[in-house]
Amino acid sequence: MLQGNFHKTMSKENITFWIDSDQKAALDAIAAGMNRDHSYILNEAVATYLEMYQWQTEQIQKRIAEANTGDFADAEEVKATFARLTNVY
Repeated sequence: MLQGNFHKTMSKENITFWIDSDQKAALDAIAAGMNRDHSYILNEAVATYLEMYQWQTEQIQKRIAEANTGDFADAEEVKATFARLTNVY
């Protein structure tokens, strides 16, 4: 998985893409507020995005492997989990 600040330790490449005007304005505001350049903000955003989706993809693959071996929750496990998640307060 990626670690924070990955852009400081890896080789760099240039990329060009189109962005909505509203998103560009938000990017400008964030960069100014953090006293950072656009490159820094975009690298942090991409690192966060990749980390999140790589984790999600890994979890999906693990669950598919479990399902393929027949490792499913029984009815009691489902009820207990549902109760725990819906009775938070």
